[in-house]
Amino acid sequence: MGNLIKVLTRDIDNNGGNFFLDFENAQPSQSESEVWEEVNQVLTEAQVILEDLQSYRGAGEEIRQAIQSPGVEGVQEKAWAAVVPLVAKLKSFYEFSQKLESSLGRLLVVLTSSSTPTQHLEQKQALARQFAHIMHFTLRFDELKMTNPAIQNDFSYYRRTISRMRINNLSADAGNEVNNELANRMSLFYASATPMLKTLSDATSKFVSDNPETPTENTTDCLSTMASVCKVMLETPEYRSRFTSEETVLFCLRVMVGVIILYDHVHPAGAFVKTANIDMKGCIRVLKEQPPSSVEGLLNALRYTTKHLNDEATSKQIKSMLQPN
Repeated sequence: MGNLIKVLTRDIDNNGGNFFLDFENAQPSQSESEVWEEVNQVLTEAQVILEDLQSYRGAGEEIRQAIQSPGVEGVQEKAWAAVVPLVAKLKSFYEFSQKLESSLGRLLVVLTSSSTPTQHLEQKQALARQFAHIMHFTLRFDELKMTNPAIQNDFSYYRRTISRMRINNLSADAGNEVNNELANRMSLFYASATPMLKTLSDATSKFVSDNPETPTENTTDCLSTMASVCKVMLETPEYRSRFTSEETVLFCLRVMVGVIILYDHVHPAGAFVKTANIDMKGCIRVLKEQPPSSVEGLLNALRYTTKHLNDEATSKQIKSMLQPN
């Protein structure tokens, strides 16, 4: 990801102090190490999940032939043989979303345990970095999923074939790796345009409701601080010049958008009102200054996966800025 990424954000620190957040090289202190090790295992697996999703080609041709030749057993068998291992991959993606949800919860417990989020994030930089990597993975996964219609097509064909087998009392043998209950949960997961983001948004909302002893502000302030850190890094030439690759820019953009969406789901009034601790116009401007091809998925995430964008309290200017071209 390039050289050391640090940011000085005087403008978001109420105490006027300096806040450095190292998104690249922060190492865990002794007090962070237990949670860090747990989350690190999940983040290591996340790389494999992204590689598998990136190489996911689908069984479109085999399915087309099977639909066109319903009575030809060999063609049906070929389509089934192509789809079964793909559904095993889809199952692994879904199961990984549950691990990611658990990791997010572990990090939130630590990162929201203080009412001074700026100071706390600075002290827990290794965990803040992991939180950022979860956001980055989530937005990247959803970008890849959104541009791959084969995923839902393959799973729909799988479910239709399983139903037909049940009606005809045929066994799916070892190929039936997904029972009906799991298939229903997977269908709901993949029906979302941004399934990983929805999983984490729901998990963050659940974290707030399940932990009434932790003020909601602790969570929303943590999220808004991270959004501000990313925005400052992206819009300040002094910091932006330290980025050695375009991937670093995309990393910050994805993290910024991810935490804004989580904030919007957790804060009662959302992220788009004037009283929110997020410079929403500034964040959208930063996004729109990037090459359209690299940020269209992120803009769509703000348009379609936030909760409060279309509220009356959202300014017309913000709604206008997020209008598709």
